[in-house]
Amino acid sequence: MGDPMKDGAGQQVLRVGLVGAGQISGAYLKTLPQLGNLRVTAIADLDAERAAATADAVPGARATTPERLYSAEDVDLVLNLTIPAAHAEVAHAAIAAGKHVYGEKPLAATTAEAREVLAAADRAGVRVGCAPDTVLGTGVQTARASLDAGDIGAPIAATAFMVTPGHERWHPAPEFYYRPGGGPLLDMGPYYLTALVTLLGPVRRVVGMSSASRPTRTIGSGPRAGTEFPVEVATHVTGVLEHSGGALSTLVMSFDIWAGELPRIEVYGTAGSLSVPDPNGFDGAVRLFTGAAENWTPVPVRGGYPDAARGYGVSDLARALTTGGAHRASGELAYHVLDVMESLLAAAESGSSVAVTSSCERPAAVPAGARPEEH
Repeated sequence: MGDPMKDGAGQQVLRVGLVGAGQISGAYLKTLPQLGNLRVTAIADLDAERAAATADAVPGARATTPERLYSAEDVDLVLNLTIPAAHAEVAHAAIAAGKHVYGEKPLAATTAEAREVLAAADRAGVRVGCAPDTVLGTGVQTARASLDAGDIGAPIAATAFMVTPGHERWHPAPEFYYRPGGGPLLDMGPYYLTALVTLLGPVRRVVGMSSASRPTRTIGSGPRAGTEFPVEVATHVTGVLEHSGGALSTLVMSFDIWAGELPRIEVYGTAGSLSVPDPNGFDGAVRLFTGAAENWTPVPVRGGYPDAARGYGVSDLARALTTGGAHRASGELAYHVLDVMESLLAAAESGSSVAVTSSCERPAAVPAGARPEEH
């Protein structure tokens, strides 16, 4: 890396090189230029034309190849937005060039690959961050503040539900959702499990069951509508997670359910219950039920980055580099979540409980009204 970039106030600015200019890159590039401790300097994609078109829309950014981006002097961190199968390969290339890495979920396709990424980063002395950073917004963080304040007493249990009839109804090329590495758990589980770990701490043991309701699916939109393709993974996964503090979370992730009225996440304690908004978003209403009030009442915002969006985890990592502290959307957290998902699928396959061998620190809470450059 070259000399650190400074802003007008002399604060360090992390220079970001983006690899993978696909659909999700638009969400990041809408946010990153608004964050004072980040600058997007380079954009790369296997499709050179797509990289050029994306870079043209970002002031100060240039199009390049992945190989040149890794070695660029004006790139401090590689933002890895490639497909999941390429996450580990891109991360290793960036780490070998001495760059920090922040990637989309999952950290890697398997825990074995993810362990190698974290080990390489440790040897190189660089940081690894990973989505989702939705838990840094006001929704989950307000719920956490309520839990930490003891509003529902000691947590006993939680529920987490994500149900849909399947992505093939709207996605023109949905096959990858139904192949190894896909399915409802690996697709949407990171949002829910990251929220549960943020609220209740790491998971130490799981039990589970899974099923696939039908052997094939049919594409419902786009030029290939009507095309049938095979299902190679479980499309309904349910399990119970034992957190390190003793709370039990019941998880349901499904591509087989047409509709449901179950809440996204609820946490139950000795003195009340807490309703948590969709962890696939950054905000949303938090509601509290206590024996004293005997009804559900809204909880005012008590934590989280306001108006957060995808990319705030990168800014939080940049803050941590400046202060020397820990960043919240960390590789260790992402690794633990991936380990929990693999363990849950193994438990469903074996019919027995499975110990989760990894753990992680519960990320620090985000104070209300904070900016990622400051807290």
